Amino acid sequence: MKKISALFLALAMCVGLMAGCSSTGDTTPSGQPSTSPSASTEVSAQPSAEPSENTELSGVVNLNGSTSVEKPILAMAEAFMEMYPDVTVNYDPTGSSTGINAALEGSCDVGLASRDLKDEETSQGLTATVFALDGIAIIVNSENPVADLSLEQIAGLANGTITNWSEVGGSDAPVVLIGREAGSGTRDGFESITGTEDTCVYTQELTSTGAVIQAVAGNPNAFGYASLSAVEGNDGVKAVSVENVAPSEETVLDGTYKVQRNFNFVFNSSSELSDAAQAFVDFALSADAADLITGAGAVPLA
Repeated sequence: MKKISALFLALAMCVGLMAGCSSTGDTTPSGQPSTSPSASTEVSAQPSAEPSENTELSGVVNLNGSTSVEKPILAMAEAFMEMYPDVTVNYDPTGSSTGINAALEGSCDVGLASRDLKDEETSQGLTATVFALDGIAIIVNSENPVADLSLEQIAGLANGTITNWSEVGGSDAPVVLIGREAGSGTRDGFESITGTEDTCVYTQELTSTGAVIQAVAGNPNAFGYASLSAVEGNDGVKAVSVENVAPSEETVLDGTYKVQRNFNFVFNSSSELSDAAQAFVDFALSADAADLITGAGAVPLA
């Protein structure tokens, strides 16, 4: 079975060939894929055709961006390369902002962002297609007795208004916030939803989802945020419910869990995708990928 190339040494993935690319898209970052692409774009928010095995398709697909999308992207890339043995899919987990810039500069085929595009990004010709939804889990150390928080309490814990866990029903212990670096899609989602942009008091700012989880697991007074798909199976942390709603596929899809965001493909609308890249996008947006996305802990659109 072919292995996915990624820059995670911890995953023992092979480093893939870095290739320049051209890319395109057909949606605006409105949170829902467009169903009526403009004439100048190539990538549709729904697959142009059901993917089928085609041993003649070949090439390299370079994906660059969000670390939060790791599990669904790797699952889909593995399945896609089984269908198309002569295609290699490379995934470079650099963070959402870096992936967006890579799509803009043409150094990848498809950018990966766990946030929606900003006006200044769309004004430069970038477009986004939502391929899955994700809950941002509010995580605490597994020893922390706190099990539920309101959005107001989460904001207070993050911006320093609340400095002791006893103020929200926990132990008499100082609050330690561990989060992502500036430019992270997860950080952008957390801060925008909780209304804490530029006010969070971080003890640590880390460059990957896994690092945040590990740091919270190692400190009984810590809390942070991470993609729900990355939290499952980590015994050192637990996801608290938010306003009595636990994060899950069902509560993310029906909108009752309030801390959630989109997983996006990002395209440069001035360029055209290669056949291999277009086929991967079509596959990822098809019904055939839904079970892979679910199995990876994210939420398919349908």
